[in-house]
Amino acid sequence: MKQLLLSALCGLAMLPAAVHAQDQQVIRFGVDPSYPPFESKAPDGSLVGFDIELGNAICASLHQKCVWVEQNFDGMIPALKARKFDAILSAMSATAARRQQIDFTNRLYNGPSALIARTGSKLQPTAQALQGQRVGVVQGSTQEAFAKTEWEPKGVTVVPYQTQDQIYQDLVTGRLDAAFQAAVQVDFSFLKTPRGNGFALAGGPVTDSRVSGDVAIGIRKGDAPLETRINQAIDTIRHDGVYQKVAAKYFNFNIYGD
Repeated sequence: MKQLLLSALCGLAMLPAAVHAQDQQVIRFGVDPSYPPFESKAPDGSLVGFDIELGNAICASLHQKCVWVEQNFDGMIPALKARKFDAILSAMSATAARRQQIDFTNRLYNGPSALIARTGSKLQPTAQALQGQRVGVVQGSTQEAFAKTEWEPKGVTVVPYQTQDQIYQDLVTGRLDAAFQAAVQVDFSFLKTPRGNGFALAGGPVTDSRVSGDVAIGIRKGDAPLETRINQAIDTIRHDGVYQKVAAKYFNFNIYGD
């Protein structure tokens, strides 16, 4: 009886180590699949997009498995801090404000933001031109923070939404006058689709560093081992051609930047 009890206790003592070892075989990425071409859902429910393929390539380089955990974008950082997943891979810009809360890996890619509106509207991404207009933004995005700081105090109505698709719906039905988001995203997922007929970029791209800059993978502060491993994997796929092969499926320009 004592021998059986001892064996059971030993088994329980080894359980945390076994679970930890199992956890080391996967990387759990938080993702909001509402941002094509970066992350979205295929008709069969599977996750697709540039970020998804990059994440899977990173995991393959590390001989680990990607596990994707869906999360609304505005709750990404709190969920990461709460350990709902290990890292954020969801087109998140590595801004100074976000760096106060979490750490980031090396750059995945770069890109500006853009305003879209009805063709011929003559709107511009400035407070003066947008005064009295309703502009849709995704909650928790850099575009929301920028618009609320620069435009809203000067008479622009900034309307936050949980998903980008909700913004497009209200833009088409006329509930919004314009939308403000990543330039590549809106070109691919809206302007080049039938739903985007009659809409166009309003003015030039917004290259302010608050809404244009490096997109990277968010990591909990203090998790240096994971950050180091992912950075090594990013370097590997950049140098062995995997990154370029994936990027060529989605873009006809250098999205990585200089």
